[in-house]
Amino acid sequence: MADTYDLVILGSGPGGYVAAIRASQLGLKVAIVERERLGGICLNWGCIPTKALLRTSEIYHYMQNAESYGLKADNVGFDLAKVVDRSRKVAGQLNAGVKGLMKKNKVTVVEGVGTVTAKGKLSVKQGDKTVELLAKNIIVATGARARDLPFAKADGKTIWTYRHAMVPTEMPTKLLVIGSGAIGVEFASFYNDMGADVTIVEMLPRILPVEDEEVSAFMNKALTKQGIKLLTGTGLEGLAPSGGGVTAKIKHKDGKVVEETFSHAIVAIGIVPNTENIGLEALGVETDRGHIKTDGYGRTNVDGIWAIGDVTGAPWLAHKASHEGIIAVEKIAGGSPHQMDKANIPGCTYSRPQVASVGMTEAKAKEAGYELKVGKFPFIGNGKAIALGEAEGFVKTVFDAKTGELLGAHMVGAEVTELIQGYVVARQLETTEAELMETVFAHPTLSEMMHESVLGAYGRSIHY
Repeated sequence: MADTYDLVILGSGPGGYVAAIRASQLGLKVAIVERERLGGICLNWGCIPTKALLRTSEIYHYMQNAESYGLKADNVGFDLAKVVDRSRKVAGQLNAGVKGLMKKNKVTVVEGVGTVTAKGKLSVKQGDKTVELLAKNIIVATGARARDLPFAKADGKTIWTYRHAMVPTEMPTKLLVIGSGAIGVEFASFYNDMGADVTIVEMLPRILPVEDEEVSAFMNKALTKQGIKLLTGTGLEGLAPSGGGVTAKIKHKDGKVVEETFSHAIVAIGIVPNTENIGLEALGVETDRGHIKTDGYGRTNVDGIWAIGDVTGAPWLAHKASHEGIIAVEKIAGGSPHQMDKANIPGCTYSRPQVASVGMTEAKAKEAGYELKVGKFPFIGNGKAIALGEAEGFVKTVFDAKTGELLGAHMVGAEVTELIQGYVVARQLETTEAELMETVFAHPTLSEMMHESVLGAYGRSIHY
């Protein structure tokens, strides 16, 4: 006889497991189905282990530049196997933590490959046997996977996806990174700091193309200064293993195709939603280029079937998935949550320097017809940044000149991925420039630049 639940969640990533916990808090009987490891891609193969790697490269960079802090560090080196092992241990620790949370919140974990067989019904294949589950509601939270190049599938040897790039058995000597979104730039930053000769190829006119143009321009200069070769407006016409490495056919802006050999290549050109072969087609669940179509609460067009996270489309971010999960569960439980507002979702890139943003870019705000007031404050004008030896970067704020609404905030520099939340809270509370100007910021902190940027938009900056 099939087990019956109020809610079954297919996928245990940051959307799925957070939704399961909130559902349990609301008194629902919950099961979660996972085919690999609790925590999904983000925790096991994405957000968390990559940050462990980036922390290693950051410290290695500081060690190599110890003299600028009055310190001595001779014969600096690294053990690649230990670097990777630390990253995997961090992921393992958090995976164990999710297991503990499932137990604490009385969420039933069903291991296996799940398929929605009908409204309110799932089958979970566990090796040679199949388990049947019944549920009043089903949330699809199956995430996404790396997109392959159509002419060169990743082989894990010289052509890598992000998963291969996180567990290298050898250090690339000459690395090609295809794509300059957050994932591409983060891996380029890591491997460059660890000593590889790195080239980024980007089809669009600028790197980090979703960010504000001034941020992209700054990052272009910063990464170039670090020794990374940036080829924007450049296509890739071929990629193939060759002589223990990989040969790329790179089409430059002038139309000329040049062959170049690299030791390794990382493909970071986007993701593909995991919506195939889980029963959605038979139920008539509507999709758009593979992504499940939902309303602001996570509901699909089929009653009782919900979807959250990467399977529902951009932005493909863990925190977006988690929030969508909470909204969907609260709606399922009979609550009245606010619909998802994607304009208030922050984006972060954990490279060196870091990039963070929320809301509209200056260009998008102009396109939308707003009259703007824009403030910008440089790291070089901040005492804490200078003391840290991190005086490169800026904070930019974009306001509606008529109402004082904070339309967007854009940062590049040290620790901006931590700072951005201040502006996210401000937007959520519908704060105007008046409240931000009257807020007291602690001194000396990097956050003072947020205040100065707001003041600068209205001609009142004190330190610049």
